[in-house]
Amino acid sequence: MDFTLILVVIVLVTGLVYGLDIFYFKGRRDGRDPGIVIDYSRSFFPVLFLVLVLRSFLFEPFQIPSGSMLPTLKIGDFILVNKFDYGLRLPVFGTTVVELGQPKRGDVMVFKYPDDSRINFIKRVVGIPGDTVEYRDKVIYVNGNAQTLTPLPVDENVVIPPFTEQATEQLGDRKHLIWRRQMPGRNVGPVVIPDRQYFVMGDNRDNSNDSREWGFVDDSLIVGRAFAVWMHWEAFLSIPSLSDVRIIQ
Repeated sequence: MDFTLILVVIVLVTGLVYGLDIFYFKGRRDGRDPGIVIDYSRSFFPVLFLVLVLRSFLFEPFQIPSGSMLPTLKIGDFILVNKFDYGLRLPVFGTTVVELGQPKRGDVMVFKYPDDSRINFIKRVVGIPGDTVEYRDKVIYVNGNAQTLTPLPVDENVVIPPFTEQATEQLGDRKHLIWRRQMPGRNVGPVVIPDRQYFVMGDNRDNSNDSREWGFVDDSLIVGRAFAVWMHWEAFLSIPSLSDVRIIQ
């Protein structure tokens, strides 16, 4: 179920009723009760319109449903997505109406799953239009250059899956953590990224359904840039604290 589409329809209906009441019905009912439909429309339209504007053009909350972005994002994290960094887009259609910026390498991006636009995915941008991307021996190459990857020593305080290595990776100006299994993997590419397309991967490299499987993300499917974790689901079991808030690297 597409919540944005439902919200748009409700706003359009309540706005139409509200407008008809102002310009037509109000002057013809001679002080009589406007009725429940008009009364509810007048009450809900301003609030729902504000919610639609905030969700469509400014910020939108999401919850992380899977472990494909571990260790950066945990299952159950509530994140905030910046909706205007990549331009102002029409709700539902995704068409850019005001150009403000483009995704950069290293950004954590929310987008509609290319194989089913009803589903939201979150991955890291690895390649932008015009780049040549290759994934070889579990190292990313962009335009022939290996992206800096530094394995980290084992930390007993950090819980990671068996036979998994934690490392730091540099993509563009973003330095972040990744997980990769200590066993051979499948190589991909080199592939040239077409115009208005993006190549994305999960930080949990061997447990992520991403561009290595289904290809590029079209610009029209972009939702926004994930920039902060504001709460984890376990916080609902206690009083949320400032320790739940962090900027996404």
